[in-house]
Amino acid sequence: MTKEENEARLAHLRNIAASLPSQPGSYQYYDREGTIIYVGKAKNLKNRVSSYFHKEVDRFKTKVLVSKIWNITYTVVNTEEDALLLENSLIKKYQPKYNILLKDGKTYPSICITKEHFPRIFSTRNINRKWGQYFGPYSNVGTMYGLLDIIKELYHPRTCRFPITQEGIKEGKYKPCLEYHIHNCEGPCIGKQTSEDYQQNIAQAREILKGNTREVQKMLYEKMLQAAEELRFEDAEVLKGKYNLLEKFASKSEVVSHTITNVDVFTLTEDDTRAYINYMHVTNGAINQAFTYEFKKKLNETADDILTTGIMQIREQVGSDATEIILPFEPETRLPNVTITVPCRGDKKHLLELSAMNGRQYRFDRLKQAEKLNPEQKQTRLMKELQNALGMRKMPYHIECFDNSNISGSDAVAGCVVFKGLKPSKADYRKYNIKTVEGPDDYASMKEVVRRRYTRLKEEKQPLPDLIITDGGKGQMEVVRQVVEDEMRLDIAIAGLAKNDRHRTNELLFGFPAAVVGIKTDSELFRVLTRIQDEVHRYAITFHREKRSKHALHSELDDIRGIGPKTKELLIKELKSAKQIKTADLQILTKTIGASKANILYEYFHKSDNV
Repeated sequence: MTKEENEARLAHLRNIAASLPSQPGSYQYYDREGTIIYVGKAKNLKNRVSSYFHKEVDRFKTKVLVSKIWNITYTVVNTEEDALLLENSLIKKYQPKYNILLKDGKTYPSICITKEHFPRIFSTRNINRKWGQYFGPYSNVGTMYGLLDIIKELYHPRTCRFPITQEGIKEGKYKPCLEYHIHNCEGPCIGKQTSEDYQQNIAQAREILKGNTREVQKMLYEKMLQAAEELRFEDAEVLKGKYNLLEKFASKSEVVSHTITNVDVFTLTEDDTRAYINYMHVTNGAINQAFTYEFKKKLNETADDILTTGIMQIREQVGSDATEIILPFEPETRLPNVTITVPCRGDKKHLLELSAMNGRQYRFDRLKQAEKLNPEQKQTRLMKELQNALGMRKMPYHIECFDNSNISGSDAVAGCVVFKGLKPSKADYRKYNIKTVEGPDDYASMKEVVRRRYTRLKEEKQPLPDLIITDGGKGQMEVVRQVVEDEMRLDIAIAGLAKNDRHRTNELLFGFPAAVVGIKTDSELFRVLTRIQDEVHRYAITFHREKRSKHALHSELDDIRGIGPKTKELLIKELKSAKQIKTADLQILTKTIGASKANILYEYFHKSDNV
């Protein structure tokens, strides 16, 4: 591989890493042949993957790994714990070359209930289905041992490894061990506990491990209250800890579910030109495959057509034999040899939501990658979104926004900011001193400014905006409409950004009568609109402060003998504000207005310093 090829490879990988989401998940690295060579986990996918390519790594193994990577994929999950479990599932399935730390076969521990006549319950890292039923794996070892402690406390299962049989008990072959004498075992080996009672306890323990913990939690809670009433506070605290551990375990992982096995999950995300189908396969309660496939639309295919075709192609490609498929809707075409499930709640609904989240994230990342190569594509997409949201005939390339600023009507001003292609066009910004309005009347001030603005543009034959945005609600929109449509007969769309009781922008208004437009406040488009609003507010209030400062300064400079109108004008032009003039040192004043006048001014503002 030449130096140029390597630089192009690293640039491609850095671009992928930069577009990853800042969410927990598992990432996979591929070599030149498309084989998975490394599976990792991350609390923050973007930060973790970027660290491989944006800083010098010291470890030789990591340097070798980075030199072999040609592509990156990932799967988003909701929690860091789920990322750990998903990583483990993928490593066991693909056995990547560079996952050296896990080559020894070490895995997360599980809990085993043996198939013996008197079953034992213990933790293990070795899974052999012939010997018993397994629950897990558990990424949180503390939770697992807490469960074992709860089961031991409630049911006292035996811990010895004797192959106990009914015949051996009758013949008196066994002797009780220390666990029996310290009351950690009921002594089934010597007939102190019947087989039926023992099996009933094991059945209840099995329900705990399956997550059916409500009755057990109720029992623990009652025991805790009883211990507290008997003033056994230490025992009550121990029981409380076990109750909390059991409650925590009851919130089962979205990645691992003991009730789901050999199931395919498909979800569809689409836009105008492409469709993205996310596929997950669940085996033995864990996700071991997760991909998003991209389809290019050629006709006006329906969601049902796309999903049905995609399912057939993907299942054939991956060789899936799952007899159950989880989908977001029932397809019109019946799929052969499978049962379709459209879940409304529970573990299967969680898997469907997780698949949909991965599909949306994949589409978003592809969009971000394309927009990094062509930044104008992002602005075009957002303008198109705004056009569709407002139902406009043309895309709003040229947007203007107005805002007023005054204090009790004094020094009333207004500002107009101009955005072209959703970027500020500062050369087109305009400031306005309010001339015809007396007192604090924002509506009248807005009418004056809008009238002056578009009268001037018409006279100079300058292009008019595609959209006007007012920094206010329905009232501001109406006064702008009266000027633009009723008086000047102009065809310009008008929108408004309204604030809630906490003075936070929370609504986009459009139309007459004005109605709320359905744009989420946390969407990228709404953030762009609020940036326009913030910019006009900043522009107007800055102009107002400058004007107020000049007035305050003028009145004080008028009292200084030897400082004339031209000197005042020069001071204001160079030092901008009253505060800067008052605090300026002698050297700056001398440079601005000369030594003689600088001394006069400096002594006037620093009389107290000389006393």
